[in-house]
Amino acid sequence: MTKNTITLIAASLACALTLPLAAATPEQDKESFQAYFKSRFPNVPQDDFKNGAYAIDPIGRENWEAIEEFPPYENAISSGETMWDTPFANGKTYKDCFPDGPAIAGKYPYWDRERGMVMTLPLAINDCREANEEKPLGYKKGPLADLEAYITYQSRGQITNVEIPSDDPRALEAYEKGKHFYFARRGQLNFSCAHCHLGNSGSTLRTEILSPAYGHTTHFPVYRSKWGEMGTLHRRFAGCNEQVRAKAFKPQGEEYRDLEFFLTYMNNGLELNGPGARK
Repeated sequence: MTKNTITLIAASLACALTLPLAAATPEQDKESFQAYFKSRFPNVPQDDFKNGAYAIDPIGRENWEAIEEFPPYENAISSGETMWDTPFANGKTYKDCFPDGPAIAGKYPYWDRERGMVMTLPLAINDCREANEEKPLGYKKGPLADLEAYITYQSRGQITNVEIPSDDPRALEAYEKGKHFYFARRGQLNFSCAHCHLGNSGSTLRTEILSPAYGHTTHFPVYRSKWGEMGTLHRRFAGCNEQVRAKAFKPQGEEYRDLEFFLTYMNNGLELNGPGARK
């Protein structure tokens, strides 16, 4: 497949995914999205997309697999487990909020019909804390990222399966807002998320290979060498916005929750393998 052909396919996909609502359903969007990446990277097994850039970067993958022998997120998992088991001041624990135990990452994000909004795992964690008269945690890093690391580690192997209720137009509206965000240009560089991670996925930017969007949500939170610590998905969203010289949105605000709803739906069928380690 030539570079020009790939460019045309990417442009066609971008057009298809931004058609008016009546022209494409979320399921059709997902099929087009996943088919594009399978065509762009035909030698990558479908399930391997959960590994992000390391699905398409053999040299980077070797280094990553070596790091995974002694993963830098182990301390975060241990810290998160301690948090999960430590009672709040009122004697209750996270298990009182999440009776199914810590292996719950596969349930998020989901459409909360009663609240009329997308519910994410970090938001649910802080809801639990506030319900037990504890202070909410910061959404980008720190203790919340550690607790999320423990939960996602316990959830490894679960399959991404976001549902958009067809009988609630508000859910579809949130999905459409997330989709619009993904393809909207912003910042001084006038880039969209899709510019890097759809049309230019697999290309090299400075010394890094741009990861495909297919699989982006499977491995968070991540330990990034650049950060020297764990970070959440919304921290990464904010960083991408800032890299194109746009003002970042509030983590766990409506914009990023809707974006997470759309992007995770695009990854339906992929296995969760977080927490992850990245450059």
